[in-house]
Amino acid sequence: MAAARASLTAGGPGPLRRTLRAVAHALRLPFTAAARTVRKATHAHGAGESGLGKLIELHGVNGAGDVMITVALASTVFFSVPTDEARGRVALYLAVTLAPFTLLAPVIGPLLDRVPHGRRAAMATAMLARVLLALLLSNAVVTGSLELYPAALGVLVASKAYGVVRSAVVPRLLPPRFSLVKANSRVTLCGLLATGAAAPVGAGLHMVGARWPLYGACAIFVAGTVLSFQLPPKVDSGKGEDKALLAADEEHLHGPRAQRGRRPGLRTVGPAVVHALAANAVLRWLSGFLIFFLAFLLREHPLAGQSAAVSLGAAAVGAGAGNALGTAVGAWLKARAPEVIVVTVVAIGAGTAVAAAALFGAVLVACLAAVAGFAQALAKLSLDAMIQRDVPEEVRTSAFARSETVLQMAWVVGGAVGIALPLNGTLGLSVAAAVVATGWLTTVRGLLSAARHGGAPPRPRVV
Repeated sequence: MAAARASLTAGGPGPLRRTLRAVAHALRLPFTAAARTVRKATHAHGAGESGLGKLIELHGVNGAGDVMITVALASTVFFSVPTDEARGRVALYLAVTLAPFTLLAPVIGPLLDRVPHGRRAAMATAMLARVLLALLLSNAVVTGSLELYPAALGVLVASKAYGVVRSAVVPRLLPPRFSLVKANSRVTLCGLLATGAAAPVGAGLHMVGARWPLYGACAIFVAGTVLSFQLPPKVDSGKGEDKALLAADEEHLHGPRAQRGRRPGLRTVGPAVVHALAANAVLRWLSGFLIFFLAFLLREHPLAGQSAAVSLGAAAVGAGAGNALGTAVGAWLKARAPEVIVVTVVAIGAGTAVAAAALFGAVLVACLAAVAGFAQALAKLSLDAMIQRDVPEEVRTSAFARSETVLQMAWVVGGAVGIALPLNGTLGLSVAAAVVATGWLTTVRGLLSAARHGGAPPRPRVV
């Protein structure tokens, strides 16, 4: 009897525990293997040791959370109310919510100069703000209440603010012998991949209920808040940095105080950066314009007999694919002739906009969205290369923060124009083509001249 009891005991809890452990391990294995693969990719080539890998992962979290909110709002913001009413509300809250951001954007760069020790906290705040806004939206998407619009646009503000701070952080985390273009390519590409992976998950959650993608976004942004504080402490260090100015007056350049060690502005290190920034602002304007203009235009006049959702989806996929391709091409080209690259992609964008306006149709609209995404990504990487090449290291971080604020302001202005224009495809795209062509004409001479002279003039001494 004792032997039988011992036999039962030996075959009881022990084997059951081992079986449960094996099942748990089998269920966990795909997730842990995926996590190890992601970690290996993001931490390769010294990115793990420098801290860049953690920023890459944080940006992926940021992209995944943003797309969850986008999925939740896709069928609410644009399809739940008549077009004219939706345009009026979005225009009103664009003014109410984003106008203060536009006015304060020039302050963000100087603020980062004065308070460099708050960068991790600033990124965490941008994440936490979207946690609270997603919770507010989770009620609004069901009830259709008026707070839907300011909360949705508040999410955009928080996302753009995160982008400004991230641009200032990247130069602090470069591994040895790692170009800034390559680092930004990795960060951007991870964000795009995370967005692509999270989009179907968000769509599946939306089928469960309208609130669920927003609950998913809350969880993601909570993780992002924690990850922000896990960045290396040197992110908050301002050691060795100085201020970069986007403009310089004559006294700055030639006056007596220049001899006493005034800080260099972007113009004092050559015109290439200033012209490239202007060209990038035009492309960022085009991006903001297309987002808002096509959102309402394709809702009212879907492409080729397709539904509004399918038409918007095609434009979004085109823009995303173009952005990813531009990032990949930028990483491949590295820093080769960045002025020529900027001139070329802006010209391609202008030509495509002219063709889309003249021969308005489904294919050309999708092509314009793709070209705009491609041009924006490649031009931004080229601008990064010029800043790295022409701006002294001690002011480079500040230069990135200030240039990003200019680009975000251009995006806001483009969105406002897209909302204000009548829903006429030929008219709207003609305006876009005119703006991009004007931007190209005003920058092409300066950029090509800088390319012929091999970049910036000798750098001034910083005292």
